[in-house]
Amino acid sequence: MKVLVTGANGQLGQDLVDAYAAGVARETVATPTADVVGLGHAELDVSDEPAVWAAVRDVEPDVVVHAAAWTDVDGCEGDPDRAHRVNALGSWWVARACEAAGAAMVMVSTDYVFDGTGGARDGGDPRPYDEFQPIDPLNAYGRSKAAGEQLVRQTLAEHYIVRTAWVNGARGSNFVRTMLRVGRERGEARVVDDQIGSPTFTRDLAAAIRELSVTGRYGTYHRTNAGTCSWYELAAATYELAGVEVDLAPQKSSELDRPAPRPAYSVLSDRHSVQSGLTPLPHWRDGLRNLLVELGELDA
Repeated sequence: MKVLVTGANGQLGQDLVDAYAAGVARETVATPTADVVGLGHAELDVSDEPAVWAAVRDVEPDVVVHAAAWTDVDGCEGDPDRAHRVNALGSWWVARACEAAGAAMVMVSTDYVFDGTGGARDGGDPRPYDEFQPIDPLNAYGRSKAAGEQLVRQTLAEHYIVRTAWVNGARGSNFVRTMLRVGRERGEARVVDDQIGSPTFTRDLAAAIRELSVTGRYGTYHRTNAGTCSWYELAAATYELAGVEVDLAPQKSSELDRPAPRPAYSVLSDRHSVQSGLTPLPHWRDGLRNLLVELGELDA
């Protein structure tokens, strides 16, 4: 099996390259040895359609794992045209090139395609979103990813769309690494406690994507680490496990002056994925512990 990974220099992209190159022992299906080619932004700008076609033609992959995206949520809000070019059109170009080459495609998408109400009605409690609920993004980033999903679906039958959330890895900028830096530099932090989701760790997510990509069961899947928390609770767990003394206080989203609104509740249900035979991801606290070990914050 030959695999092309876009966005290969990102935190998820790097772990995807590792996962395909090394194999994943936890898979529930047999996976052939993968010959993986990773292209970062310097090698492949996915908003450049001719470049995408040339890359797919030259690599001749069986599967393209499309992890390239513009994930700066507030940046997307300020420049929705760029967000659409990269996240929507870029995904379309990859799907079109895959269709012409006879390759399958994995598109990495986001919990931000949902509005954050969790489908609650009549004042009831929110419920985790499943793959079959209507989407209704609140911000330009979510809209660009939703458009990308639609373009992939209408272009390429052999696709997997993997929605995930709150991604953190050892290589790249993310919430956990930012909290560690801020905590040590300032000795204090204020973090929102009114946004609820499922932190997801790139080692676990990369293994889950590799597992899915050889099943031939095309469609949309939710893949996050198990359990839920607020950003405040994730920060508290990070400091607790890493042994960093920080004056940590909660705050409300309304206190922050950010251009893009965020969904208040974006927990993704994995029921469809697990009942389809895929391996459940570990609890987010286990993923966090493993990340801190990888960062050298904890002993293995």
